[in-house]
Amino acid sequence: MIKITAKPIDVQKVIDTASSLGAGAVNVFIGTVRDNAHNKNVRWLEYEAYESMAVAEIRTIIDEAAARWKLQGWAVSHRIGTLKPGEVAVVVAVSSPHRKESFEACQFIIDAIKAKVPIWKKEVFEGGEEWVSASPQLLVDVG
Repeated sequence: MIKITAKPIDVQKVIDTASSLGAGAVNVFIGTVRDNAHNKNVRWLEYEAYESMAVAEIRTIIDEAAARWKLQGWAVSHRIGTLKPGEVAVVVAVSSPHRKESFEACQFIIDAIKAKVPIWKKEVFEGGEEWVSASPQLLVDVG
């Protein structure tokens, strides 16, 4: 499942979709909106996406992760629209035979999404706003 949505993410549905009876591990990353950034109070975030391209790029990332870590299941859901602090912005879930692979694959997927997928974020602060891009120096081996 790859879902770009303006509705709240059903975290349990993402986990259930990624889960597999043959897996020994299910790893989940839940990205939430925080109430501060750059020493400023965040009022809300606005996410926009080039949806068809975003889905295609996420699919490419998942295919690479599945080949590298032999995933048994996976699911990704990302919000678009206006999100307030505390809301879930993105969920990545993977299942694999062992925990090490599930941790590595989950981190790879979220890092690659932030680096490569055409989803943009605007932070709206008290007194201003700013479009934000992923920080390449924070990303590790996204292929």
